[in-house]
Amino acid sequence: MSSCWIVLLIGQSTLCPCLRNRHHLSQGAAGGVNGLSEFAFTMLGAFAALAFIILVGRAVLRPLFHQVAMTRSTEFFMAACLLVVVGAGIAAAAAGLSMALGAFIAGLLLAETEYRREVETTIEPFKGLLLGLFFVSIGASLDLAHVAAQPLSTMGMAIALIACKVLILLALARASGYSAPASQEIALPLGPGGEFAFVMIAAAMAANMLAPADGAHITVAVTLSMMTIPLLALFASYIVKLQPEAPVSNADIAPEGEESDHVIFVGYGRVGQLVTQMLKRHNMRALVVDGDANLVRRERANGADVSFGDTTRPDFLRLCGLMNARALVLTMDSPRAIEIITAMAHRERPDLIIAARARDAHHATVLYGLGATDAIPETIEASLQLSEALLVGIGVPMGHVIASIHEKRDEYRAMLQPSADGARV
Repeated sequence: MSSCWIVLLIGQSTLCPCLRNRHHLSQGAAGGVNGLSEFAFTMLGAFAALAFIILVGRAVLRPLFHQVAMTRSTEFFMAACLLVVVGAGIAAAAAGLSMALGAFIAGLLLAETEYRREVETTIEPFKGLLLGLFFVSIGASLDLAHVAAQPLSTMGMAIALIACKVLILLALARASGYSAPASQEIALPLGPGGEFAFVMIAAAMAANMLAPADGAHITVAVTLSMMTIPLLALFASYIVKLQPEAPVSNADIAPEGEESDHVIFVGYGRVGQLVTQMLKRHNMRALVVDGDANLVRRERANGADVSFGDTTRPDFLRLCGLMNARALVLTMDSPRAIEIITAMAHRERPDLIIAARARDAHHATVLYGLGATDAIPETIEASLQLSEALLVGIGVPMGHVIASIHEKRDEYRAMLQPSADGARV
């Protein structure tokens, strides 16, 4: 589905240089073939520029953000995000495209990397501010007199825009393998106009392809269509509930960033890898995060789906789907980080299952006090496994050994967990 969006946006964006070259196109139109060749050359140049930005971005982004992640500096990470977005925007503008498109392509490239969640968490404070600034500027430029003067025309244009986009998106969603209910839930909220419409309108007006009055009229229609997004989202949810459940296809699985019913793993060292493998044997979904940039790069090179991020930040964990997760597993080497994340996750979701790796019995007691469901001390668990191997080796029946090991493990767990008055049992 994402590839369809990229093709649509690239195709739409190439109109910008065409609009700017209107004078040349109109002169060439008299010659017929010359006009067509000029148009083809402009389109080819736009696609070549976008291909260059994408190829360079794919080659540069991961090494750049790896070096930035090694510094463990939030400020440096934020500066790198701004550098990439502004640099892509300038490169697109130098190629005759819009800076907005360059920034959009940079966002798509960042979303494909293992640093996407950390990037989103880092820029979150700017999102509300910049979106507010954008829409305030759009609102200030609106001429609502057009709505009063031509209400039917303006409303009709907004409705036609929504209807056309919904039909196109329904076709694209179905072609991408989504079920009918899922396609409707995708198409209806995305039916209204988007921010790129304002970019296209401004480019057309700047190239004298669109009269200022018509441009203002279309801008109002697009804005009115965007105001219907909440209502269309509610309507989409309502009509989907009315339909009989369809079999779930692979395309209907929630994409990354909208995870639910999964297990979050923090730490992908030797312990985390073994636990993740056991989870996958039982067909459970896992989202793995680690704060070691070198480990993330190495494991991704080996085929593991590991993301980079600072999980001691509540907003990052929420972005990983903490509120919809089935469990949280903490296997890092840092006892202090495990304590911070345990307390934070329990505060966010008291009902969440939290399984944490503990250094020793004392550390396990601390984690239980912070809200861990299970805290597994390394020393005790190693002793129990050694005892099991020894007893089986000297001839004790396997059933008795397993029963005694489980009994001893339960005794330790009861001893380490705090009682209601705060003391150990």
